[in-house]
Amino acid sequence: MQKLLELAIRASEAACKEILSVYNSGDFQTEAKGDNSPLTLADKKAHNIIVSILQPSNLPVLSQEGKNISYEERKNWKQFWMVDPLDGTKEFVKRNGEFTVNIALIENQKPVLGVVAIPVTGDVFYFVKGLGAFVKRNGKISSLPKRLPLDLTKPGIRVVASRSHMSEETEAYIQSLKEPALVSQGSSLKFMLLAEGKSDVYPRFAPTMEWDTSAARAVVSEVGISVLQKDTTIPLLYNKPVLLNPHFICI
Repeated sequence: MQKLLELAIRASEAACKEILSVYNSGDFQTEAKGDNSPLTLADKKAHNIIVSILQPSNLPVLSQEGKNISYEERKNWKQFWMVDPLDGTKEFVKRNGEFTVNIALIENQKPVLGVVAIPVTGDVFYFVKGLGAFVKRNGKISSLPKRLPLDLTKPGIRVVASRSHMSEETEAYIQSLKEPALVSQGSSLKFMLLAEGKSDVYPRFAPTMEWDTSAARAVVSEVGISVLQKDTTIPLLYNKPVLLNPHFICI
């Protein structure tokens, strides 16, 4: 697992460099995907370099930019990489810096390794089963502390929500809290705010895909944060026949 972690971190950092080269050039070569969400040159370059670096692991890769693999094929995978080479493409196009690279290792429908890298800051959050969760920042590695249980009846609960995908259901949940403090954030950075204790809850009652959450879920789960399907105690699961996540709450 340590070798796989090193491979994933190297792949994420290489992808960050590719993304920044496009970001700083200003030539995004943006096109629309089938769901009308944007696809840029940075998405493609990040995908290609991640796949090439992960190749020595001899494990399959399921990526947002290479997702057309049938369930009949992938249902038999014992381990595989789940990759979002550029999470937060809308934020990338807006040039607000709130985008990430996400790489997870999935085993038995659960992430057992996760890396979330932030191109504009160079921060790398990572988790590997049995070792813990850490953040690498400015060349220094720090462990992420465990979070304490949350009392949702208290005033001032810090709620992190999507900058680009706020639903009416999410707004209703936020209004049900007592004097909530709202923080808007793009991409899987929302999870990392909880991981570092900068936010308390992340309700996501809008569509997401498995690769949007797998790496981040790995990191936050290690520090005592649950990512549960809405109105249940069931965690998000991966490599389902349909790769769409149910609505969930991270708390």
